[in-house]
Amino acid sequence: MAQTVRRFPALTLNTDGHTHPRENAFVAVAAIFGLLAFVSAFFDNLHIMSSWTGLVGIVAGLWGQFISVTTAERFALVISTGLAGVGLYLGLAHGGFFGGLW
Repeated sequence: MAQTVRRFPALTLNTDGHTHPRENAFVAVAAIFGLLAFVSAFFDNLHIMSSWTGLVGIVAGLWGQFISVTTAERFALVISTGLAGVGLYLGLAHGGFFGGLW
């Protein structure tokens, strides 16, 4: 049968048919650091980790937005950057980057 029916859409960031290893790496870094910053921000004693990982996640997410090619990459980057931003802001509210070292 020449025509096949796809029941589920393909879970890929490369919706244009080309590979984008650099762009996908930025998506992965932003997602990992954003999720780590978001989760660690809810613990008061992890404010240093949430602040730094949030900052790295925001920088990676914004640079990934700058070089992104497909809509799927941009969607994942916006979500990841938002998580990193929440983690950064809550980390700053709990004590900041250096937290008591000054």
